[in-house]
Amino acid sequence: MKTFKYVFLILFIVSGVQNISAQKKEKDYKANAAFNAGEYFEAIDLYKTAYNKIKDKNRKNEIVYKIAECYRILREPRKAELWYKKAIAGNFQDPQIFLRYAEMLMMNENYEEASVQFKKYKELVPDDPRAENGLSSCRIAVEWLENPIGYEVEEMRYFNSSERDYSPAYGENDFATVFFSSTRDDATGNETHGATGESFTDIFVSRMDRKGKWSTPVPLDENFSSEADDGTPNVSNDFNLLFFTRCPKGKNEQLGCQIFYSRRNGAEWSKPERIPIGADSLVFAHPAIGIDNLELYFVSDMPGTLGGKDIWKITRANEGDDWSEPVNLGEDINTPGDEMFPYIHYDGTLYFSSDSHIGIGGLDIYKARKGENGRYIVENMRPPVNSSEDDFGIVFEQESERGFFSSSRKGRGNDELYSFYLPPLKFNITGIVRDEKTDRVIPAATVKSIGSDGITIEAQTGETGAFRFMLKPNTDYVFIASHNRYLNGKERETTKGLEKSTNFQTTIYLSPVDQVIELENIFYDFAKWELRPESMVTLDKLVETLTDNPNVTIELMSHTDSRGLAADNVVLSQKRAQSVVNYLISKGISADRLQAKGYGESVPKEVDSFIAEEYVFLKIGNILTEEFINLLGTEFQESAHQINRRTEFKVLRTDYIPKN
Repeated sequence: MKTFKYVFLILFIVSGVQNISAQKKEKDYKANAAFNAGEYFEAIDLYKTAYNKIKDKNRKNEIVYKIAECYRILREPRKAELWYKKAIAGNFQDPQIFLRYAEMLMMNENYEEASVQFKKYKELVPDDPRAENGLSSCRIAVEWLENPIGYEVEEMRYFNSSERDYSPAYGENDFATVFFSSTRDDATGNETHGATGESFTDIFVSRMDRKGKWSTPVPLDENFSSEADDGTPNVSNDFNLLFFTRCPKGKNEQLGCQIFYSRRNGAEWSKPERIPIGADSLVFAHPAIGIDNLELYFVSDMPGTLGGKDIWKITRANEGDDWSEPVNLGEDINTPGDEMFPYIHYDGTLYFSSDSHIGIGGLDIYKARKGENGRYIVENMRPPVNSSEDDFGIVFEQESERGFFSSSRKGRGNDELYSFYLPPLKFNITGIVRDEKTDRVIPAATVKSIGSDGITIEAQTGETGAFRFMLKPNTDYVFIASHNRYLNGKERETTKGLEKSTNFQTTIYLSPVDQVIELENIFYDFAKWELRPESMVTLDKLVETLTDNPNVTIELMSHTDSRGLAADNVVLSQKRAQSVVNYLISKGISADRLQAKGYGESVPKEVDSFIAEEYVFLKIGNILTEEFINLLGTEFQESAHQINRRTEFKVLRTDYIPKN
């Protein structure tokens, strides 16, 4: 966004910047006067002329900095970056130069170098939160840009001109009429603005016909077209009140901006009237009426402002009553930087733009909702709505996630209008049911999808063992697979918090009831039987399996390797099996469903395909007896012994009736 070229430029006048022009200096006096009056476009040429006439290096470097400031305020980040870099090379002393340079680097997506400059600024001005926010922004910006959320964004070529078009508002309840600000040739003011080098702003309107085609934009009404800057329209939720900003023109003088409103009378609008918020010399701009017409939000740099430009509001008890004194929205919203372009959604959410909350670069659009404690919770809208350049002036179709906003993202120096739309989120899951022992697919299995919304859906797997379900947003799911020859198995998934459509994939493994199942990662210290903490994860899964299969009883089987006395190994393995049973009981599994059996070294492991794949010195069908292991190379024997040390379970009954 060329902020000054669409925002009423008075907002950005920097009063007494660096006190550089504390005295009238003959060769740069005109340039400083233009700068302090907000005539930034004219000031650039005047400064460049003065630069060539001044010999003093410090004064020349001050001019370089002022040129960089002009380009920053005019939102030309590439030019601003070059001039800030020159000023830093000339040893310009004000610490703020590192902050401004970093901000321009962010707008140009040079986040690595921007981080370097934010760190320099933080060292010099550690109490300014913009330094830490800038560093956080640089860290997260790349991730956000690489992972945009689900909005679809499209440039509105029907609206946009070769000049600046920004700050849209819906004019009718069918959302087929759009007002917006523009400096295009049809604007009433025919003079060139000293701050921008362009025409003054007027409010234009475009209407969509039955075929969905937008008309050529034309000035809204002669009441909203004056020799002043007229723009940033905002319409009440009943579409009967139109608010906008008007800034009178002036030459080398600081003039204020005021908020006006007009009432709809049939197809006509009444003559605009000024809302008396404060003195004419102050800036009040970017109006946003609340949902009940009793709150009016706006932007100002009046006394009491926390940063550059803040969002304020005034209130009234009833329509027709006088407005209250302005109230600042506070530190939840306002920062040491600029907050602008407020908009109140139909549901009461506040949207606004800021250059100092955590973002991607330039102005980003944020939404803010009040939490239970009454404080605002601010959230960046992220790409593709936000970009590294300026994004601002958003409007919604009341209850739909659809609307328009303004952006300078194409880097052409123009603010343009974009549409946005959030398609309905679509989620589905595809999965396969497999045999945990053999990894083969299980056909004819039953799979239930159980949602936290209370809805249960059932499906059968075909020959491929596959299943598929469609899922709803913001819902937790459990998928339970069953087959008469297997224990029930399940997996979980959730769509809560997801902002993009997603296709999930899962595999549900079922344990056969007629085969022994090994419990992986059950560990004990040497010659001990107390379970180590890392064993609990596997055992908690076994607790879940037994809970999901309440009619099953099992035998817990513990095995040792062949080293040591056979009798001692039986005792040790029995104690280890019992320690597993005790843990399961402590988790609520009935004792009469569990049997502990220690086999010592009497049942050596038979190598299956999984073991053979992991241990290349073994083959499927090998039985790891003591004699077999002794024939292995010494480098393989310890691995073979480790395979023998295991904990397993097998199903004893499937007709157990729970007591409770």
